[in-house]
Amino acid sequence: MEWFGIDLAAIAPFIAVGFAAQLVDGALGMAFGVISNTLLVGVLGLPPAQASQRVHVVECFTTATSGLSHLFHGNIDKRLFAGLVIPGVIGGVAGAYLLTSIDGEAIKPFVLLYLAAMGVYLLARGLLYPPKLRPARHVAPLGLVGGFLDAAGGGGWGPVVTSNLLVQGAEPRKVVGSVNAAEFFITVAISATFILHIGIADLAGATLGLLIGGMAAAPFAAFAAKHFSPKLMLILVGGALTVTSSYGIWTAWS
Repeated sequence: MEWFGIDLAAIAPFIAVGFAAQLVDGALGMAFGVISNTLLVGVLGLPPAQASQRVHVVECFTTATSGLSHLFHGNIDKRLFAGLVIPGVIGGVAGAYLLTSIDGEAIKPFVLLYLAAMGVYLLARGLLYPPKLRPARHVAPLGLVGGFLDAAGGGGWGPVVTSNLLVQGAEPRKVVGSVNAAEFFITVAISATFILHIGIADLAGATLGLLIGGMAAAPFAAFAAKHFSPKLMLILVGGALTVTSSYGIWTAWS
């Protein structure tokens, strides 16, 4: 079956991967890259470099769709968004410039260990203690560090920023919405040169499938984030962060 000259049957698996990854990322504020790369490499058999390339391009579009969906559902805290986006862009650009002189892969296992510990803490907090909501205080430094690690370490904006804001006690759905909306600007800042080198033609095939699936899932994910209770959000975020970080540690040191 073809649509505008595109074989839909051939890209259907990539549509499914993009949909599943964005559903989790849009609802919990993290894990699009981790889930997409894992499924593309481990299940569909793509070479890691190709998988990373496609995911990077697609995120520029899925984060835009996700941010607009969260805005529509009232999940964005303007103060939190403003505090994240500019430092995040600065950190992302700095990380991209320093990537040539710093081995991002060398620090990645240690970042993943930290995130796994954060995941366990959030999971325990969600299961054992009723969450007490309070305004996040350390927003700008967190955005700066999150943007830097996302560029220099090959990912991490969502896990680093979302988990830390939740630990500070910020409202989960506002955290997820604001982090997703800010991520668009961080992703574009980091990816601009990369996209220019790839060209629009690379959006065919697998990349287009990821794009269709991711953009289709964004409104559903934003709706889910709006209706999850704070307790459930902590449990889901903690569980997702623990599983994805543990998998990253295992692959990094295996």
